[in-house]
Amino acid sequence: MSVQVVAAKMAEVELKDVPIGKELPVESPVTPTAEGKNLGRNDPHEAGSSAAASPTAEPSAKAGEGSLGLLNPNPVKMPQASAMKRSDPQQNGGEAFVNRDGTVAEAPRMKKIQFADQKQEFNKRPSKIGRRSLSRSISQSSTDSYSSAASYTDSSDDETSPRDKQQKNSKGNGDFCIKNIKQADFGRREIEIAEQEMPALMALRKRAQGEKPLAGAKVVGCTHITAQTAVLMETLSALGAQCRWAACNIYSTQNEVAAALAERGFSVFAWKGESEDDFWWCIDRCVNVEGWQPNMILDDGGDLTHWIYKKYPNMFKKIKGIVEESVTGVHRLYQLSKAGKLCVPAMNVNDSVTKQKFDNLYCCRESILDGLKRTTDVMFGGKQVVVCGYGEVGKGCCAALKAMGSIVYVTEIDPICALQACMDGFRLVKLNEVIRQVDIVITCTGNKNVVVREYLDRMKNGCIVCNMGHSNTEIDVASLRTPELTWERVRSQVDHVIWPDGKRIVLLAEGRLLNLSCSTVPTFVLSITATTQALALIELYNAPEGRYKQDVYLLPKKMDEYVASLHLPTFDAHLTELSDEQAKYLGLNKNGPFKPNYYRY
Repeated sequence: MSVQVVAAKMAEVELKDVPIGKELPVESPVTPTAEGKNLGRNDPHEAGSSAAASPTAEPSAKAGEGSLGLLNPNPVKMPQASAMKRSDPQQNGGEAFVNRDGTVAEAPRMKKIQFADQKQEFNKRPSKIGRRSLSRSISQSSTDSYSSAASYTDSSDDETSPRDKQQKNSKGNGDFCIKNIKQADFGRREIEIAEQEMPALMALRKRAQGEKPLAGAKVVGCTHITAQTAVLMETLSALGAQCRWAACNIYSTQNEVAAALAERGFSVFAWKGESEDDFWWCIDRCVNVEGWQPNMILDDGGDLTHWIYKKYPNMFKKIKGIVEESVTGVHRLYQLSKAGKLCVPAMNVNDSVTKQKFDNLYCCRESILDGLKRTTDVMFGGKQVVVCGYGEVGKGCCAALKAMGSIVYVTEIDPICALQACMDGFRLVKLNEVIRQVDIVITCTGNKNVVVREYLDRMKNGCIVCNMGHSNTEIDVASLRTPELTWERVRSQVDHVIWPDGKRIVLLAEGRLLNLSCSTVPTFVLSITATTQALALIELYNAPEGRYKQDVYLLPKKMDEYVASLHLPTFDAHLTELSDEQAKYLGLNKNGPFKPNYYRY
């Protein structure tokens, strides 16, 4: 017997107990119990979500029927099944029931239930600052690295530029410029979580702490300021270095982490949402300080190196070396070297095996999905995506999207990478061939003007445009800042750019690096990169004079292998050891290095 038939029979049985045509006594069908009242006070969003538009909450008849048995121990039996409900305009929205014989029976009038706390909350119109704080918490909940509202309790904090505030940590030190020092406790917990996923750095900190291989080093850094970077900075400090730090991206700083570092005495100058002027001001504050001059540079993108060359070229007389971890920054270093303007040794970390084959590939393979999902809530299955560039970053993006069911196209200039894309099952195209039909455009080339205004004009309505390369040069965002186009902020790091005919595209992070601007990245992979950076600093700082000339170098193969070996215990992995005979046959040292420098992994 079906559920509907059973319900109908039960309704007919109940009708026998109800006098037809007789008015039912007027009383509230819902009598809140003590538990119900407490629920209303404690969670108005749960108990009175419909009350947002009105200070009172009036249950509908249908809602009342469903909850009578729960809220009232002696529920009034009401006509169902064979009775038809009718609105009566004379009763100010009241209701009546038309019975089988045509008579009209007045339905019980429901008293309006009003919880005191609800009335106070919904009647009070939010102040201007309150509305801004509320919208901020909603828009940033999907992109901030934590969602606790406690971090935004001081709404006035958002109104003042960090440059205009005087902040000090608990020890009275004020040599920093961050968003809010009060967020330090949140940041410290995030750093502690990151430490658990960065075994190599923690091992390096433990092994080398007694030796202090960076004693006397004064490291100025310009990288993404995240929990993972904080672990690196504190490791460098434990190894003897003094650090001053700025952010390499105006959107990637985790404010709570910057606060935690400042609380520990680090000179940090960064906050999420810097302006271009703020960006260069922060770098200058790291470098231009009385009584302190850097002797090592750790850069990501080359902006710090560029600034010192431009503003303080004499500083290079005391700088022992540069460590650079990005494609963009390495490209700049090679340009300086070719022009004969590179005046200190530089270590190319980006092209080390432990950076390129792990961070660029595996990190992007996971973080591309995270960034897109957090910002747009997009479903990947069936979407047509074009990925510009099939280097390690492009390979990671393509693999992730293909696994989620997307139809992926690839653009490439290098025939070797292009052939790899084809062999991996992706269709190689020119961007203008598919730009009208794709749903998502992702750039990861390290180049400039990959997606120009012509392509942006031809994109379909709702197309998502984002960049996975370091710099914001790949998408011609400047061409979109014209009077005929309207920019509409949807949520943090998400903008609609609207054309006069109503077409709109979804631009993420204003064309800057998607994963670190809009989401987070896998900590374990960053442990590999950060350990490589730390070892590169140690190598350059302690190298005898003459070992490295004024040129760009790759990390020694032996050091790459050491970084990898530090991460293997996490997987309970056991390396096979060569016998003496096997080592002799291959012409190798039993302890490595196991591959020549020209080997391509």
